[in-house]
Amino acid sequence: MTPFIDIMLVLLIIFMITAPLMTVGVEVDLPETQAGTMTENVEPLVVSIDKAGKIFIMEIPTEVKALVPRLQAITKNNMDTIIYVQADRTVPYGRLMDIMGRLNKAGYKKVGLIGAADATPSPKKH
Repeated sequence: MTPFIDIMLVLLIIFMITAPLMTVGVEVDLPETQAGTMTENVEPLVVSIDKAGKIFIMEIPTEVKALVPRLQAITKNNMDTIIYVQADRTVPYGRLMDIMGRLNKAGYKKVGLIGAADATPSPKKH
């Protein structure tokens, strides 16, 4: 019995370390940003817009009209749920703002944007 408990504890530790490192599988060419990295301990709910303009909740393709009802079902109408939006750099600004507006109108107030980390070092302050 003890070896099984040891194995379970090792697996638990491995999953606790690797779970936050997993990313959403929708391929999006994110614009670069100098913002700091996220340090959330909960798995984020991500809405993605790919370069063709298709919308995904996590990896599930979603029509624009079904976006809010699906999010309400997933979050169980918890308007304090943090939702991250990531869009390909070629997506028109209007399309991104339409999605952000729909989320805001539905009552989601904790909506953030995801960008790629800027590869250039920031200038040092003296």
